[in-house]
Amino acid sequence: MNLASVIPAMILFAAAFLASLFGVRFFTRWSLSRGLLDVPNERSSHSMLTPRGGGLVIVLVCLIGYLVIGFGLGLPISWGYFVGALLVAGISWLDDLYSLPFWSRLIVHMVAAVVLVRDTGFWSELFLPLISVDIAIGNLFGLVFTVVWVVWLLNAYNFMDGIDGIAALQALISCVAWAVLASVLNMPSAFLLSGIVACASAGFLIHNWQPAKIFMGDVGSAFLGFTLAAMPLLARAETQLNTPILPIVAVLFVWFFVFDTVFTLIRRLLGQKRFWEAHREHIYQKLIIEAKDHSTVTLIYGFASAFLCTLVLLAIILSGIFPWLALLSLILLTLLVIYLGIRKIS
Repeated sequence: MNLASVIPAMILFAAAFLASLFGVRFFTRWSLSRGLLDVPNERSSHSMLTPRGGGLVIVLVCLIGYLVIGFGLGLPISWGYFVGALLVAGISWLDDLYSLPFWSRLIVHMVAAVVLVRDTGFWSELFLPLISVDIAIGNLFGLVFTVVWVVWLLNAYNFMDGIDGIAALQALISCVAWAVLASVLNMPSAFLLSGIVACASAGFLIHNWQPAKIFMGDVGSAFLGFTLAAMPLLARAETQLNTPILPIVAVLFVWFFVFDTVFTLIRRLLGQKRFWEAHREHIYQKLIIEAKDHSTVTLIYGFASAFLCTLVLLAIILSGIFPWLALLSLILLTLLVIYLGIRKIS
């Protein structure tokens, strides 16, 4: 990147951080005045009334920033992503206000995913790194697979937003990783979007760190999940290079969120429980129940994610031994998470 492109990027990132930082402060006061509060129940990890829905500020900052990328800087943007993000944020905001039934949210999520995929395309083959094998999955299955990926991750991200700071920190780490990768692969729009989301998440995180002054709400967590699910599709649509590694990278950048939700889903299905209902059976929730404070658990997930993201980036950029180190770290850290998830609480 040259100086002419770095300066606008830094201005945009700083503006996103400051807009989020002060916007959330204003929104907290507004939420308190309107009584928009999260009321703790037996499934909550919190014990105090706390303003919620602050993720709306992240949504507004990121989408306005995305329009600046397109209209202010003249770079290509995806209207499928923009419209899909609006749909996800809109239904999630209504859910924060009125607690909508699961099926109504799922329908809108599916529509948003289809709108995104219609604009950016979908994966018709999957690439297996290390052994460098492409697996053709066909157009029909590829379309279904890509839509399911988007819907799954935005809901998984929502499920994982249960303690102070965890969702905002994961978004910050993942989007910094995406920004580095986009810079290396010369994808300016993806670089700027990921940087904006990272900075907006950082501004929110200051208010959401334990003890949280405000919660993100479904509007923020679902939007971030949708955005992180969309990143490989946006990058794929922008780059002219053959980059089959992008779907794998997308999973690895949010691996511990993905694994926690998959692991918990399987356990709940085996126990014949309704997977869409609120509960306290996620691995991170078990750690909280064991009297570990929110910030400690959030940092455990954050450090693990940052470590894996770093190795994945080194594996892509430098190759050599780093792909094998990334695989080894993935296995060892996942085994540790499994242990935390199956051990008995004393």
